[in-house]
Amino acid sequence: MQDTSLAPIALFVYNRPQHTLKTLEAIAANPLAKNSMLYIFADGAKKNADNTGHVNVQQVRRIIGSQQWCKEVIIETAKENKGLADSIVDGVTKVVEKHGRVIVIEDDILVSKGFLQYMNDALDFYEQEDKVMHVASYLPAINAELPSTFFYNSTSCWGWGTWASAWKNLNTDAEYLLAQLKEKNLLEAFTLEGKNDYLGQLNDNISGKLKTWAIKWNASVFLQGGLSLHPNESLVANTGLDGSGTNCQSIDDYNVQQLAEYVPVERIPLEESVEARNAFKRFLHDTLSLSFFARVRRKWRRSRA
Repeated sequence: MQDTSLAPIALFVYNRPQHTLKTLEAIAANPLAKNSMLYIFADGAKKNADNTGHVNVQQVRRIIGSQQWCKEVIIETAKENKGLADSIVDGVTKVVEKHGRVIVIEDDILVSKGFLQYMNDALDFYEQEDKVMHVASYLPAINAELPSTFFYNSTSCWGWGTWASAWKNLNTDAEYLLAQLKEKNLLEAFTLEGKNDYLGQLNDNISGKLKTWAIKWNASVFLQGGLSLHPNESLVANTGLDGSGTNCQSIDDYNVQQLAEYVPVERIPLEESVEARNAFKRFLHDTLSLSFFARVRRKWRRSRA
């Protein structure tokens, strides 16, 4: 059996065989993989998928079952297409209800060899701190001198973890979340004084242009006054920003050239880092544009559908 002190991993896959293979190989390269439990949730093909779409889904399913990627592997395959948003919510809920914690990875996330060590260290370290609700492993090049880990009041969906006690606060009603942010006078802070596109994402979910989970989790954590732990170096890279998806172009600003082998988790004040918040403001101001947000939304329409 797997080491029950280690958090189970939930991997969500769909129709990208080569991305899935690279992700699984990177997970397996982690020393802790040999003692970890891996849940793989494989989505089904869309009703209107062409032959290539069906073939890709089948190729993904052959890959995930081809090796013993971790100590124990549990595979769940959907007969029909659920979409990533529903798959994530359902899968994470299932895992945390059984195990109390989870590490979440999608099929285009490449993790470093120290990723699982960092994630388990952080999930252990902050398990009793109700204010800490999310552990992130990704960091763009924000160009700031920060401690090994810091708190920033925004979640990250590229390789992350949480606990059942935090996940129970997830609210998937975008209209309610936006109303609460306005009622509590938190919209300005939530959108980083207008520097990010969180308001647009909520509105697109309300209108039906998008169906995503990450912005709802982000808003749910923010409304609870929750903290998100971040590393000062990224332990993951997103290989899905290569233009491989439908209507998805490469987004160089979010690419990470070199991953940290490990990031130590040490005691820090339970409060948002002012330095980190200002660094993210500079990053967004200097590198992002309306065209960038449009490209991100197109990627989300594909990968979160």
